[in-house]
Amino acid sequence: MSEPRLRVLSLGAGVQSTSLLLLSALGHLPRLNAAVFADTGWEPAAVYAHLDRLEREVAQPAGIPIIRTGGGNIRADALDPAHRFASMPLFVRNVDGTVGMIRRQCTDEYKLKKIKREVRALLGYPGNRRVPAGLFVEQWVGISVDEFTRAKDSGIRYAVNRHPLLELDWSRNDCVRFLARHGWQSTPKSACIGCPFHSNAQWRHMRDHQPEEWADAVAFDHAIRNGNARGRDGGSPLLGQAYLHRSCVPLDRAPIDTVTAHEWAQRQGSLLDVLADQQEEEGPSGCSPWTCRGDDRDATEEAVVAI
Repeated sequence: MSEPRLRVLSLGAGVQSTSLLLLSALGHLPRLNAAVFADTGWEPAAVYAHLDRLEREVAQPAGIPIIRTGGGNIRADALDPAHRFASMPLFVRNVDGTVGMIRRQCTDEYKLKKIKREVRALLGYPGNRRVPAGLFVEQWVGISVDEFTRAKDSGIRYAVNRHPLLELDWSRNDCVRFLARHGWQSTPKSACIGCPFHSNAQWRHMRDHQPEEWADAVAFDHAIRNGNARGRDGGSPLLGQAYLHRSCVPLDRAPIDTVTAHEWAQRQGSLLDVLADQQEEEGPSGCSPWTCRGDDRDATEEAVVAI
């Protein structure tokens, strides 16, 4: 294979991708030409604050531009009957009492398509202009060894995914320690405020520490009970009721204080590493464009244990 024209980081602004940006800026990895943050318009305030600090203290001094995608807000789009909405994976209680989930389209629409658009522009072929064969970017994706099964190709010939953390044999805990040594102890998890793949631990953290965002999620959960606005107003109506929580109970009454088997296992493991424990309090990893939590079987773990 020929050499890449550019090196571009898919920046989710979580622990792993933040580590890659810092590793490049410090010269421990090759210099990146750019980092792309796919913005759904509904990230927690802590993520945007973290991204601002990353840009100011790491990317700009190293000469690495951070490109923030725009042109949409997943929350507003879901509640706008005039907008073609890429469906979120909402939990649905069907009329016969069974529980299902709406097919996920949001990752592709609000993240992957926008990243691909920016990559084409960086290569000098914006819009629908055909990228010549053999011209490509090396696209870094922050996947660590504890989640190596999520590593996959981009599916497009002009962007070849590379996973430097796997090459370094770094786990997520290795990333946490590295960030802590360089003053980045508090790295938030990037995921939409109202993502249905939030764990109970993440919902609890939002309720107890981010009251405005919790109120926002509760209001959204109430608004989508009969599906997205376009579906209700002339599209394909939902045959059942939609919810953000897997219990199919309104979010402000959902059993988020219960502890799933997956969370319990995380708590047991975190006793071995204080730094990891601090990072894991908010639940499982965030939503990266290339590693949506919907692809992780444990993300929808329903078993509950008493503590």
